[in-house]
Amino acid sequence: MFTGSLVAIVTPFKNGKLDERAFGDLIEWQITSGTHGIVPCGTTGESATLTHAEHDRVVAFTVEVVRGRVPVVAGTGSNSTEEAIALTKHAKAAGVDGALLITPYYNKPTQEGLFLHYKAVAEAVDLPLVLYNIPGRTGVNMMPSTIARLTACRTIIAVKEGSGSVQQASEIIQLCGERLTVLAGDDALTLPMMAVGAKGVITVTANLLPAEMAKLVNTFLAGRLEDARVMHYQLYPIFTALFYETNPIPVKEALHMMGKIESEMRLPLCPMGNDNREKLLRVMKEAGLV
Repeated sequence: MFTGSLVAIVTPFKNGKLDERAFGDLIEWQITSGTHGIVPCGTTGESATLTHAEHDRVVAFTVEVVRGRVPVVAGTGSNSTEEAIALTKHAKAAGVDGALLITPYYNKPTQEGLFLHYKAVAEAVDLPLVLYNIPGRTGVNMMPSTIARLTACRTIIAVKEGSGSVQQASEIIQLCGERLTVLAGDDALTLPMMAVGAKGVITVTANLLPAEMAKLVNTFLAGRLEDARVMHYQLYPIFTALFYETNPIPVKEALHMMGKIESEMRLPLCPMGNDNREKLLRVMKEAGLV
C-alpha cells in the first residue's frame, strides 16, 4: 500500500506559528514532483514540540491540501500508548491513509512491551499502521522477531526501518516475507535496503529533491540497477549534508536557502552553526539547488 519515495515533510513555522501558506506550497510541490506519499508530523516535522492542537491541525491540513492525490501517512506515535491511540484516532477521523508510529521513546520498553503497545493501537484504531524503528532517537531497538510477531495484527502493514543496519532489514524481510512492507529510514541506505527487498523510503532528502528521490526509487523498481546506483552517488552529498547536525535543522536551513520556508524551528532545536551552514551551502550550490 505504501511504497516508493514518501517525504517526511517539515513543519514550517513563521513567528512561532504554523505557516500554512508555505506548508501548502511545499505539499503541492511534492505532489507535482512525483513524490509517492506525504508523511506529516514525523521526526522531520518536529512532532515532539507540536501541541496536540497543532499536531491535529497539521494532519488535517495535509489531508485537505492533498485531496487524495497521494497517500497521507501521519505520524501519531508517542511514548504513552493511550496518547498514541488518541492521536491515531484523530488522524483517522481527519481522513489519512495510514499512521506512522515511532517506538516509545525514553521509557525503553522491553520487546514484550513494544509488542503490546503496537497491538493495543492496532486493536483500538482500524487504520493501516506503519511501525517506526529508530533506536538512535528512542533508546530501544525493536527486534525483527518482535516485528514478525506484530504481522499477526491485520492493520500493521509496513515498517520504517531506521536502525541503520541492512542486516537487520534483511532479517525482517526474511522473517516477514510479503506480510510486511519494509521502507528505508535512512536516505543513504535507500538503495542498499531496496537491494535486499525494501520497497522504498520515508525520506528527508525529498524535502529538497522530491523528483530525484522518486526517480531513484522508480528506477530501481524498474530493474535499472546501474542507473539507480549512479543516482545514489549523485544524491549522496545531500544525504550526508542533511545530517551535519540533528535533523531537521539542516533540511530547514536548506529549504530556507531555497526561499521556500523560514529557517525557524523550536527549542531545544536551534539554528545551524556557522561552519556547518557554510558547508551545507557549498553542497547546495554544487547540487544546483541555490
